[in-house]
Amino acid sequence: MISVLSVLIIYCALLGLIVGSFLNVVIYRVPRQLSVVRPRSACPTCAAPIAPRDNVPLVSWLVLHGRCRHCATSISIRYPLVEVSTALLFAGAAARFGYHAELPAMLILLAGLLALAVIDAEQLLLPRRVVYPMTVMLVVALAGASAVDNDWHRLLVAAIAGASWYTVFFLINLASPRSLGFGDVRLALPLGFGLGWLGPWYAVLGFFAANLIGAVIGVLLIATKRIARRQPIPYGVFLALGAAVAVYAGEPLLTPLQHLQWHVHL
Repeated sequence: MISVLSVLIIYCALLGLIVGSFLNVVIYRVPRQLSVVRPRSACPTCAAPIAPRDNVPLVSWLVLHGRCRHCATSISIRYPLVEVSTALLFAGAAARFGYHAELPAMLILLAGLLALAVIDAEQLLLPRRVVYPMTVMLVVALAGASAVDNDWHRLLVAAIAGASWYTVFFLINLASPRSLGFGDVRLALPLGFGLGWLGPWYAVLGFFAANLIGAVIGVLLIATKRIARRQPIPYGVFLALGAAVAVYAGEPLLTPLQHLQWHVHL
């Protein structure tokens, strides 16, 4: 018999496929200053509108063998990868949080970070049209979670963590705009807010993990001469990865801290 949690995980995975399909629209259109609502999706090569039967997440790409039905132009593997990634992220969040009130907020955070990470990897850009809506939806969702749990202290901790991240990133940008773009500063607020809701150490872990991952990957890319030493890197990708580490692995990684006499009183 399927457990109640399994039902939630399956539901969130299916929801992730649908949300992932929308994220593909966001990833393609937002950097090009296009509406994500109109016109309806079309092949970028032949401009033929995509029929509903060809717009089923993942399934349509497999059925069409990754090609446009009309002109047979290859459809980027990025589309199914984003859909599958969103499904896995959502399923993982369901397994991690279960039927708790913060689950919708974490889904919003993860979906937004995935879209921003892909855009940043492709365009070296973290668009305000993605960061700001994600921030508003995240704050509303966590405020709702606080109301459901009657736990406003966690919302206060989240707000302080978000403000702290933003302040640190703002000061770094102010001191050295070339080392940190202002898009990263904007992203710091929802990142700190979302991770801070889980606890102040989660926000610290996310920041540490992002920089550790970025440093390791950066050194490897420079060592293999894939990028130059002073070439800009998509820091938003590493921020997203660091946040994912904190969300999914934060609990076991931070458990040793419980044995230390470190307490944060907010």
